[in-house]
Amino acid sequence: MPLDLVTGATGLVGGNLVRALVADGRRVRVLVRRAGTSVDGLAGVEAMTGDVTDPESLTRACDGVEHVYHCAALVSMWPRLAADMWRVNVDGTDHVLDACRRAGVRRLIHCSSVDAIGLPEGDAPSTESTAWNWDRLGLDNPYARTKWESQRRVLAAATHDVDAVVVNPTYMFGAWDARPSSGRMILEVAAGRAVGWTSGGNNVVDVEDVVLAMIAAAARGVRGESYILGNENLTYRDIFGAIAAVLGVRPPRLAIPYPLARVGGWLGDLAATVTGKEPGVNTLTARLGYVGHYYDPGKARAVLGMRRTPIRIAIARAVTWFRQAGMLA
Repeated sequence: MPLDLVTGATGLVGGNLVRALVADGRRVRVLVRRAGTSVDGLAGVEAMTGDVTDPESLTRACDGVEHVYHCAALVSMWPRLAADMWRVNVDGTDHVLDACRRAGVRRLIHCSSVDAIGLPEGDAPSTESTAWNWDRLGLDNPYARTKWESQRRVLAAATHDVDAVVVNPTYMFGAWDARPSSGRMILEVAAGRAVGWTSGGNNVVDVEDVVLAMIAAAARGVRGESYILGNENLTYRDIFGAIAAVLGVRPPRLAIPYPLARVGGWLGDLAATVTGKEPGVNTLTARLGYVGHYYDPGKARAVLGMRRTPIRIAIARAVTWFRQAGMLA
């Protein structure tokens, strides 16, 4: 039976991907930093201790593997973690590429982000060919830059000695969001802490659709190509409304003016300076809330047959999982 390796198996994408691969009849090896993770004990899953920043552990993990799904990443919008993000997201990807070369892995599926693609500057959503422009737009940040740089290195390797495909997921909802990422928005609405919305928006997608498209990318993706894995372009007001409808609560009712959001961002920066802890909001995240993060997933639909599950179904799956995990009443 074929064997696949998944890095970042305890995250939102990785956790769903492992389960989808097992359901697809694959044997799965996961690289985890410690025992006792959410994928331990799953039938058909072998856990190996290691880390993408440890080249030797990656060499061992890639032995006998057909596909490597590289999902591990450090996600943060806190500039103080810039060096750590480079070490994990860029240097870690270099280590994955080297391990794939040594092991003769058939294909690497690199899970990047739409933050590695340029933002739209007109009415049309961005595509895979939209040049990275976050710096020119004054939105440069360590996460987006490290995801862009790691994707650039994977695509360069694909022209030489590594069969690699890149996928760029948008904003995902779904189960197994143990360290709430996008699910934090759901928890905020449920707790009544989401008092308003910003004027920007995002492309939102069911994480189950994302992982099925990743498996399709292993089989049908074109070497050296990237694919936006997304679904609906929605304003934040509409996203909050969909979440509230699933929860059966009142949606946020206020539009937050940008000057007020900037004050909140400055206060977050100040709190981070005083406490040394990452704030929930800083000046960068405040500004990003007024940007339209809109993308065209047409290429993934045409080549990978990507599904278009209604976003309320994805939100409902996330809500059910949060309740089962005791994170939501």
